[in-house]
Amino acid sequence: MRKDRKHNQLREVIIKTDFMENALGSCLIEHGNTKVICSVSMDNNVPRWLKGSGKGWITAEYAMLPTSTHTRSERESTRGKLSGRTQEIQRLIGRSLRNVCNLDILNEKLLKVDCDVLSADGGTRTASINGAWVALKLATSRLIKDQSLRYQPVISGLTAVSCGILNNKVLIDLNYEEDSNAEADANFVFNSKKEIVEIQCTGEKKSISESLFFEMYKNSKEAVTKIFEVQKNALSLHEKK
Repeated sequence: MRKDRKHNQLREVIIKTDFMENALGSCLIEHGNTKVICSVSMDNNVPRWLKGSGKGWITAEYAMLPTSTHTRSERESTRGKLSGRTQEIQRLIGRSLRNVCNLDILNEKLLKVDCDVLSADGGTRTASINGAWVALKLATSRLIKDQSLRYQPVISGLTAVSCGILNNKVLIDLNYEEDSNAEADANFVFNSKKEIVEIQCTGEKKSISESLFFEMYKNSKEAVTKIFEVQKNALSLHEKK
């Protein structure tokens, strides 16, 4: 099946913090050949419906650079609108981050998370979530340090992984070739308590049996534990700088 790793084995995950000099918090995350820059900035203008509430907000933007894939893709900004896929991924990242944060602590601050894909080899949305959480934690820690926030709004870890079925075999962390040929694929998002934040699951070429779905869930739950360790180590190393 796989020549380079076992069916339940992740690609190597590498996180480099402070990748963007001018960001409030940032990192470059790599899942094998998938590479995403995640950065956070702050705005004091929350959405209209939150003005006067004391609550803050977290939103995300996602983009693939033109040469992130084998053939150059046009920038969506030149087309004048975002694709449905891009909007879906942005909303997924934003929802996931807000799920593990106490927005009351943000005190009407808007944190914007940008996820820019440098290289796309499958799993860009899950890599974006993993990197976005690290960048957000760096940003909020910095805001606490300069006394812009009193407490840490990030109340849990956040980790995501892609999973799929190929030739009736469950695979974790699919690359592009595997993903494009998969009979079914899913994205699992967990908090650090192993509770489900979100599951996206689709039978692309055939339906998914109950037994295979639970195998996908089990393997994904085990995989995110390893990713969370990489996230924590990246933050720990950053603190020691």
